[in-house]
Amino acid sequence: MKRDDDYLRQIMLNLENSDETMFDAPLFLSMSLEDSKLQYHAQLSCDAGLMVEINDGVFRMTSQGHDYLDAIRDDGIWRKTKDGAATVGGVTLGMMKEIAIALMKQKLSEKLGISF
Repeated sequence: MKRDDDYLRQIMLNLENSDETMFDAPLFLSMSLEDSKLQYHAQLSCDAGLMVEINDGVFRMTSQGHDYLDAIRDDGIWRKTKDGAATVGGVTLGMMKEIAIALMKQKLSEKLGISF
């Protein structure tokens, strides 16, 4: 299964927008494709330090995860980030965050008239 950056972003946005601090993505031997995709992306987010598994199949977002989400929250910045990553055939999640932060800094510089 390929990593789906849009799907991972949506998981994080959904968690942040819920009243819950955690979400379930239990691992079963016979899982639906959707459950399998959720479990896989939850594990990938743990690999990247964006989430942590606090119990079997129970995940919460880390501070680093909140920082990543802040960097990719804006739809315009997200589109530009993905476009930039696509020009080189894909990048790591860490590089996605760096691209998004650079775009955020550029946008802030334009709006505030200061350099970063």
